[in-house]
Amino acid sequence: MDKNRRYRLTAAFALLGAGVLVLFALNICIGSVAISLPDILRTLGERRDTEAISRILWDIRLPRAAAALILGGALALAGYLLQTFFHNPIAGPFVLGISSGAKLAVALVMIFLMGRSVRVTSADMIFAAFAGAVLSLGFVLLLSRRIQSMSGLVVGGVMIGYICSAVTELVVTFADDADIVNLHNWSRGSFSGMTWGNVTVMSVVVLLTVLFVFLMSKPLGAYQLGDAYARNMGVNLRLLRGCIVIASSMLSACIVAFAGPVSFVGIAVPHLVKTLLGTTEPIRMIPACFLGGSVFCLFCDLLARTMLAPTELSISTVTAIFGAPVVLWIMGRKNADRQS
Repeated sequence: MDKNRRYRLTAAFALLGAGVLVLFALNICIGSVAISLPDILRTLGERRDTEAISRILWDIRLPRAAAALILGGALALAGYLLQTFFHNPIAGPFVLGISSGAKLAVALVMIFLMGRSVRVTSADMIFAAFAGAVLSLGFVLLLSRRIQSMSGLVVGGVMIGYICSAVTELVVTFADDADIVNLHNWSRGSFSGMTWGNVTVMSVVVLLTVLFVFLMSKPLGAYQLGDAYARNMGVNLRLLRGCIVIASSMLSACIVAFAGPVSFVGIAVPHLVKTLLGTTEPIRMIPACFLGGSVFCLFCDLLARTMLAPTELSISTVTAIFGAPVVLWIMGRKNADRQS
């Protein structure tokens, strides 16, 4: 690796790491009640200050910021895996309908189990979302065998998303009023209401999945260069594809189970990170995508809370504002490359 490339990679990771730290600090400082950094450090160090500051910090802002960091990184990494899997620059959990399938499964659990006073754990929600994500991804895989064009696959994924959303709306008609309110708030996408129990579960699931993805970095690099090259390098394509499906579905499921569907992060962030790094090597893209997703979601969540305070926007509204232009830019660039 030449000196300039090493310098660029070091600078990119330093920028992403600094972005995570700065935005995490801003997320716990800024809100309806401003908390100064000295007060935060004193409360974190002694875990006691005024009761109000301690409760706001420990019960509301810290778990919310931690969830945005963890789930944002997971969502960006899921998008990177799907883009690698389909060799498609605008593949992502939201666009391909995977998030909608997970949303449908979680909605069924919320309405038919929680509505009947059946205790549902975080693990149950993740499992339900995982089942819905895998089912939707299975339909996308069937479509990808018949539809070779990028635009056709995206349209197919959008249609799957609409079908899942329509079934979700149908199921909602049989729910109690309280369940409808809970489902509506969750379906808009939000990092609010997180608890340390939620953060613990998502941390374990995401950490194990990210480690699993790291183990796939070398075969992923070969897979990016084409199926024939990967076979010549001794990669078991069937096993690798199965592992990508499981990992991307698990990451998508964890996000939907805790924060609801969040749009455009999985598409936009991998491309922004790729431009920043100047490389597509999985061993570098995997941690960079995670950090980039954390930065993006921490920034968007801060805006969602403060832009129209005291009204709070859904996280998907803000991520769409910044993510959709990136998708349009990607499609425009691909079209220009075809014509040139």
